[in-house]
Amino acid sequence: MVHQEKPHAERQTAVYLEDTYLTAVTAHVTATGSTADGEAWVAVRENIFHPQGGGQPADRGRLGECEVAPTRDPETGLVVLHSRDDQGHTLDALAEGDIVEARVDADLRLLHAALHTAGHLIEAAGRAEGWALAGNIHFPGQARIEFTPAESAASPTETAASLADPEDREKAADRLRARVAAAIAEDLPVTAEYDAEGRRVIRLGDLHAAPCGGTHVRSLADLADVTITAVKMKKGRVRVSYTASHRPLK
Repeated sequence: MVHQEKPHAERQTAVYLEDTYLTAVTAHVTATGSTADGEAWVAVRENIFHPQGGGQPADRGRLGECEVAPTRDPETGLVVLHSRDDQGHTLDALAEGDIVEARVDADLRLLHAALHTAGHLIEAAGRAEGWALAGNIHFPGQARIEFTPAESAASPTETAASLADPEDREKAADRLRARVAAAIAEDLPVTAEYDAEGRRVIRLGDLHAAPCGGTHVRSLADLADVTITAVKMKKGRVRVSYTASHRPLK
């Protein structure tokens, strides 16, 4: 990609981190360029598009009339938009300084936010089992949280050896489901803050906190259909698969 050398912070604001529920803004083009194969890309200063990262898939939406998808450029840190339009709309005519309407697919944004928040909640439930987070994927149809189980624990139901037994895994799954349901019923707030090192930290009330750059719901009562579909052992890890959606907006 061809870039002008300016600090990222001067060129772009991550609007998607400020308000999950804001799905349209008037944006100013802050950079343009093309890929090695000639595909045009555009970056806007008021960036409403979440790029893929942290286990969360990218937003989809429109810049003007052109359907776009975001990626993060590793050289500058800018989130740049590429055309994904099959109706003939392109980004070629846009230039730095142009003003254009940016819109994300609201339904997809809320689904991603629900899946990501539910993932944090399941992580909290797993930590209560004595498990340590090992990985996560928040993609629709693939969502799962992976843990490293305790090598030894006060309760034998928490150990890797016992989780090889289907009956013990189902008991563990039931405990996870109970913790998740209780937190949703309590409607814990979901908030974001920045720590002393400048990291964005997501909190589920006093239950859980984790560094995260994703989109999230406002409170746990916004979650619907949070279902732990399977708890399996894979290569020494506990894999908790799940689904979730966002309640209809009022």
